[in-house]
Amino acid sequence: MIAAFSISPATADETGGVAEAVARAVEVVRASGLPHETNAMFTNVEGEWDEVMDVVKRAVDAVAEVSPRVSLVLKADIRPGRTGQLVEKVERIEQILGE
Repeated sequence: MIAAFSISPATADETGGVAEAVARAVEVVRASGLPHETNAMFTNVEGEWDEVMDVVKRAVDAVAEVSPRVSLVLKADIRPGRTGQLVEKVERIEQILGE
């Protein structure tokens, strides 16, 4: 499965930023060893259901250490038996576009 998720603390720093809290979540994902990518809005992670959900929970817990309230947005593509889709899905689109 691939899960795209965004975690945000309810509290921000003095400039309104949440980067330090979000970095805690990204650190959890990177340490997981699962295939992943982070962009400006979401982090995508690929693996088996239990692996991915464990990473998401630990990422939420990491942000909760610095914020009394945490928001989580989660979208999942659940396709048993498929791996490497984090890259292959994009490659299929690029082939169609001729890139």
